[in-house]
Amino acid sequence: MIKELIINDAGYETRVALLEDSVLSELYIERCGEAGLVTNVYKGKVLRVLPGMQAAFVDIGLDQAAFIYVDDVVPGFPLAWPPPDFFSDFQEEGADSGDDSERDSDIALDPDGDDPAYTQKAAPASRRNRQPIEDMLQEGQEILVQVAKAPIGNKGARVTSRISIPGRFLVLMPTSAHVGISRRIEDTDERTRLKEGISSIRSGPYGYIARTVCEGVDMEKVAHEERFLNKLWSRIEQRYRQAAAPKLLYRELSAGLKAVRDLFTKEVDRVVVDSQGGYQEILEFVESFEPGLADSVVHYDVQEPIFDAYHLEGEISRLLNKKVWLKSGGHIVIDETEALTTVDVNTGRYVGKAELSETILKTNLEAVKEIAYQLRLRDIGGIIVIDFIDMERQEDREKVHRTLTEALVRDRSNTNVLPMSELGLIEMTRKRTRENIRKLLTEPCCACDGNGRVLSKKSICHRIYREIIRLSHDMSGDRISLKVHPELARFLLEEENTSVLSLEDRTGREILIVASPGMEMERFDIVETFRRY
Repeated sequence: MIKELIINDAGYETRVALLEDSVLSELYIERCGEAGLVTNVYKGKVLRVLPGMQAAFVDIGLDQAAFIYVDDVVPGFPLAWPPPDFFSDFQEEGADSGDDSERDSDIALDPDGDDPAYTQKAAPASRRNRQPIEDMLQEGQEILVQVAKAPIGNKGARVTSRISIPGRFLVLMPTSAHVGISRRIEDTDERTRLKEGISSIRSGPYGYIARTVCEGVDMEKVAHEERFLNKLWSRIEQRYRQAAAPKLLYRELSAGLKAVRDLFTKEVDRVVVDSQGGYQEILEFVESFEPGLADSVVHYDVQEPIFDAYHLEGEISRLLNKKVWLKSGGHIVIDETEALTTVDVNTGRYVGKAELSETILKTNLEAVKEIAYQLRLRDIGGIIVIDFIDMERQEDREKVHRTLTEALVRDRSNTNVLPMSELGLIEMTRKRTRENIRKLLTEPCCACDGNGRVLSKKSICHRIYREIIRLSHDMSGDRISLKVHPELARFLLEEENTSVLSLEDRTGREILIVASPGMEMERFDIVETFRRY
């Protein structure tokens, strides 16, 4: 399988596409001013403690207050941490532990140790807080926290004081002393080598998780990153002591660098980036950690937009469609609600060639692969209910369930699939840490009181920017006249003014925005014009 990372760095927006055999498999979008929050570390102030919920609201400087659960609070951290006997006690406790994979699941939120959200979940029962939250936190208290889940809809960010700082090879865990190994490293000898090597090189009472890319890596490189992560944590502690809450202390990498850090391994054939600045930044990052992969970083400097060259724009547009057609003629319908996502499987135009049970089974099996693909591509999380076409034979139901489980193996997000019910329904969950692609690109429709969703004004603006860049190469005029809906014109002149000015610099042309009352919101006209002298 050929894997490529395609990075479109437009300044106002960064889009990262992971291609597997030229097929779009994952998509990440980060817009200017909307950088990812997960793994950011803040000095926050407790606003309100809720004993009945065993949770608290924390001000970290965002529009919405974050919330923290009792099991995510580390008493006295970081000023009175670690306890004097923490490291020695943990060594004694861990001496008799046998299966590393069991302990990995207790420490890392993601059982594979490779999810972008590297926050730790609640500590094992033997070490978990027994104190009620009102005894550990008081209103007005300052606390060091990390974002475990970004704000979603009307819900604020979820935070934890069980900090974890991701690197290329390791994840540093200041509130633990355990050495864990990613479950994706299956070789027993390699797991032993990594655990013994990391235990011997660590220089403080901190825990680490060896990521999948750590497999086969020389321990000297791992030791170099261990020292780097320790210094980074020391700087965070120092900023915590000096800053006034709320304050951002550590920011996660940009979308491009984060994708390279998390996805660029020996299995990925190359990284293609269309920005000179982004190319240099990624090249320096790769050369500092994996010099052998530097030749796989390519700068795309062709006039044709990079996502057009790889035929990705059409694929992204289809992500907003509810109905997805199957090759056989059947289709699935994906409907997202506030509480859950439903997927309905239909035979559509497919009539089959054999008996009805075989037609139904073939449609369901084809739908399974498409559903697993769409969940991953659209980044749909939370509760998911799949309504398959009714099957009479129990062996057919079990085959569909088994095929779905196998198809989800390649998904980096944690999933849990329940057996199929007698009604032909499969209930499953997929870990959600951020807004999915549909909600990112759209907004509630004002014409139907929010019952539907339309392309957001920001998404329309970004579509216009890409079209202007695409057309500007063949224009001879020194001005570009842009005719849009009046509301969109106001949005461009006010909230998007900086991006419009940047686009003028990039194209070397003045952009005139003309409000046209009769134009639909998603329609626009781009015309080249000349100045009159």
